[in-house]
Order: sequence, then structure tokens, then C-alpha cells
Amino acid sequence: MESPYKGKTGLTRLVNALGYSLDGLREAYRCEEAFRQEVWLALVMVPAALILDVGSTFQALMIGSVLLLLIVELLNSAVEATVDRVGLDDHRLAKRAKDIGSAAVLVAIGNLSVVWAIALTGVLFTQP
Repeated sequence: MESPYKGKTGLTRLVNALGYSLDGLREAYRCEEAFRQEVWLALVMVPAALILDVGSTFQALMIGSVLLLLIVELLNSAVEATVDRVGLDDHRLAKRAKDIGSAAVLVAIGNLSVVWAIALTGVLFTQP
């Protein structure tokens, strides 16, 4: 059965989509400890990236890596919620889905770490 909201178009669709997105952010913050931690990390790291004298390209990469981590965490949380909705019993495919989602978060954390390490290394070891 198709969602009755799929027929909405124009401004109504945009307003509904914004509301659903804000609901999703609220739920993720309320229910997902990892997402809460990453939001607080982002609240420190994004301003730090803007303050550091690394150039606009590195600033964009640093901020982008933080936002990518939040995006991947949201998707991982959505996968986990969907798997749990289908069933809470142990199943190898459910485990695989959750493990792959977790691996995606790990890769995003690795990406963030590498981008920030390269940028900060340039700040620390560049001759004035």
C-alpha cells in the first residue's frame, strides 16, 4: 500500500518533508546516545574548523567530515530501528545489517580523523 502523503506536491510537500525531517532529528537526538554525542562533538568541531587558519578548502573538508558522520549515524540508526521493527529475534541477516551500518559509522569516523589530522598537521607544522 502506497503512502497517502506521496500525492502531495509543491509547497505542501516541502512543508511536510521539513516537518518529518525535524521530527527525525528530534527522535534521533532523544533516542540515540551516539547521535547525541556526535551532535555535541559537532558543536565544538564546526566552530573550531571556522576559527582555525587552515584555508577555506580545509575548513570545508573539516566541516563536511563532521556533517558526514552525523548523516551516516542517522542512516545507521534508521537501519537499526527498521531491523528492530521487523523482529527482535537473533537472525544472521539482522546482525549483518546492523554490523554493516556500524561499519559505515566507523568509516565516517576514520574519514573525520584523517581529514582533521591532515588539516591540523598543516597548522602545527607550517612555517610562518
